[in-house]
Amino acid sequence: MEKMKVLITGATGFVGPHLIHRLVSVPTTRRQIFGTCFPEHPESCADLCEKAPGLELLHLDLKSEMDVSDAVQSIRPEWIFHLASVSQVRVSWEKRKETLETNLMGTFFLYEAVRRYAPKARILFVSSSDVYGIPGPRHKPFGEGERLRIVSPYAFTKASGELLSEFYAGVEKLNLVIARPFPHTGPGQTADFVCSDWGRQIALIEKTRPSSPAVKVGNLETKRDYSDVRDVVRAYVMLMKKGRRGEVYNVCSGQAPTLKTILRTLLTMSARPIKVELDPAKLRKSDIPFLAGDNHKINRETGWKPRIPLRQTLSDLLDFWRATV
Repeated sequence: MEKMKVLITGATGFVGPHLIHRLVSVPTTRRQIFGTCFPEHPESCADLCEKAPGLELLHLDLKSEMDVSDAVQSIRPEWIFHLASVSQVRVSWEKRKETLETNLMGTFFLYEAVRRYAPKARILFVSSSDVYGIPGPRHKPFGEGERLRIVSPYAFTKASGELLSEFYAGVEKLNLVIARPFPHTGPGQTADFVCSDWGRQIALIEKTRPSSPAVKVGNLETKRDYSDVRDVVRAYVMLMKKGRRGEVYNVCSGQAPTLKTILRTLLTMSARPIKVELDPAKLRKSDIPFLAGDNHKINRETGWKPRIPLRQTLSDLLDFWRATV
């Protein structure tokens, strides 16, 4: 029996390795997995390849239309998880042109290549809850039909990518599903993201034992709907199997604790007393005060719901940083 060919763009980022692990952990399903990496090269990702025998990585810059086209033509995948993007809001402000070229034009190049060489492929476009922007006075979980309010270049590219996906699903008849994940964290996330930044700071404090230990923070009053990355990739696979073409699905827990509550939970996991200090450099230019999602649609249509409690996620994240630093 031939193996199903799966292409994962951005396979070496935070989410990619967890998705690969999810795909290869089902022994009854035969899949040949191809992943893209950029700017790093495959030879620098040996650890990932060792954990996923048979994984084939290729160096691919989404901004190169020819390279994207050649990759799809060569692989002719049946499933495509489109994870690759400039994913940090701060970077999207600093590198606006690169963000648009990668996130929007890169998606266009991918869809055009699929239209030509793999028109029957099933595609999951990974958007972001950042497209919801700043809510009105009523703080209630966002549903998929909510009006979008764009407050960063990153959010603009994701909202535009959704429109592009809807066009290719509706007009070009590509088999596209749109995931709109809310914030997610877990082991392996870089310190560019808030929970992982705190986990790294705490782990460093435990290791170096400074005389006046303090975690540097930004705005702690914002509320965020966090899920475990391992739950999120499970949702992606379920959407690939059961999601309806052209539809958008929130991937979220439905709960939004303050960042202060999340930090407090992390601090209770350390035996050292640690202070909290405001760092103005960590304040965002445009901060969304409340971000929680309604997950009834994905639950109703696929059966997915989060399984891993946030405390367990944070504990695993902190243990990751303890082993890393």
